[in-house]
Amino acid sequence: MSEVMTPTYRIREVDGRDDEIVDILTELHRMTFLGGASVPPFDRGHWWLAYCEATPVAFAGVVPSTHVREAGYFCRVGVLQRHWGHRLQLRLMRAIEMRARRNGWTCMVSDTTGNVVSANNFIRAGYRLYWPLYPWAFPDTLYWRKSLISVPSSHSTHSKRR
Repeated sequence: MSEVMTPTYRIREVDGRDDEIVDILTELHRMTFLGGASVPPFDRGHWWLAYCEATPVAFAGVVPSTHVREAGYFCRVGVLQRHWGHRLQLRLMRAIEMRARRNGWTCMVSDTTGNVVSANNFIRAGYRLYWPLYPWAFPDTLYWRKSLISVPSSHSTHSKRR
């Protein structure tokens, strides 16, 4: 009986100002969004590529939010269809959140419109639905927010008796 090998993926932050990287990001964007969204300016914010072996198969990006103070805006994620089901979007979201914390941002925001898979990944990653003071997208858009500030537990590990 033969074993099915699970692919190994690596995620790396990349330089969105490097021409070769921009070409890869643009091609992945074209193959995952199929013309349904404009290509973002990759020279803004921070970008990641997910590789299977040496082949780029997914990407994601974050920029400073223009709608929420001290927040990152999770602006894009794309995973080639044959690599769906390996939690790549979730892993990319975690990498973005680590960068956002290093940037000093207190939360992450994003939005989804008509994308149940991404909405479920936001839920899995701990994002909550919210309604921004000034909604920036379509009437049927869902808005997501996640605090990056750790809240101390109300449960103490020390005895309260003296």
